Amino acid sequence: MFDVAVFGSLFLTLFVIMDPPGITPIFLALTAGRPAKMQRKMALQAVAVAFGVIAVFGVLGQQILDYLHVSVPALMIAGGLLLLLIALDLLTGKTDEPTQTKDVNVALVPLGMPLLAGPGAIVSVILAVQHADSVGSQISVWSAIVAMHIVLWLTMRYSLLIIRVIKDGGVVLVTRLAGMMLSAIAVQQIINGVTQVIQNA
Repeated sequence: MFDVAVFGSLFLTLFVIMDPPGITPIFLALTAGRPAKMQRKMALQAVAVAFGVIAVFGVLGQQILDYLHVSVPALMIAGGLLLLLIALDLLTGKTDEPTQTKDVNVALVPLGMPLLAGPGAIVSVILAVQHADSVGSQISVWSAIVAMHIVLWLTMRYSLLIIRVIKDGGVVLVTRLAGMMLSAIAVQQIINGVTQVIQNA
């Protein structure tokens, strides 16, 4: 009933794309300065949003893209531009004075989407669900999705211990480092999207 190969393949694919270790410095930078309780809440919110988005696209993904006449490359370019704007905020230090509204928004955008539930993860899930032609395969696919989000939550939840060690100076350094990483990810995503548009033309 349960297909271990399907589970392992999708889990590894999502692990590489969603990159829990790589998301840690970005999460720490975006949640710096918040109370520990709020940071834990944001970790849960971000994972819940990511799971919700991926679940919706897993069930209705291709229909949604077809209905809106949106191509996958366009989705990649839009996500890249959004990440680039967030990266510029991190690099210029504009996230140093968060408000309550911003606390909520950071958990939703960019943490929930497009960092966790980005175009790569969405497309991988859409394809995995389409190729799952039996009940066992479907169970394996959705088990891999749930397991990946549990790993993401645990990674972000316990990465908060790092803040206690690195203190304020370390947080500033992590913020700038996260900004550089995020800008590189954003530019690469835009390049990939443009490349696919050119190839499909």
